[in-house]
Amino acid sequence: MGVAQVGKAVILTVSPRASLARREAADKFYAIAALAKCCRQRSLQVHEGESMARQCDICGKGTQLGNKVQIRGKKKYLGGVGTKVTSITRRKFKPNLQRVHVTTPAGANKAISVCTQCLRSGAVTKIVRAAPFKVPHERTAKAS
Repeated sequence: MGVAQVGKAVILTVSPRASLARREAADKFYAIAALAKCCRQRSLQVHEGESMARQCDICGKGTQLGNKVQIRGKKKYLGGVGTKVTSITRRKFKPNLQRVHVTTPAGANKAISVCTQCLRSGAVTKIVRAAPFKVPHERTAKAS
């Protein structure tokens, strides 16, 4: 099984003598690629059946590794001797994921994990469960 990239297209080649499992994997790959192509949302990554924990279903943002830097001392511009790094430890930065009920392009309602950045940018629109409450207008022509 070989993978080649031509521009934005990814081509998967499978020999006719490949095992049944490899041919089924290739069929699943092309089905997912066709599904992702028909979705019109921005760079939607389709994770068929294998939803990773702590990952946005729209942009794919996931857990990242970084450093926790501990600093002590008073800054020089405040009259101190200066700050010193006392320790550096590894840590994980986790995305702020929200469980949101959305309407899929097929018309079905589904709950997906979405990062707050996608929610704020408008990449996802939540389903409206009920019409928003409106204050009834009082009649101004009432006799007082």
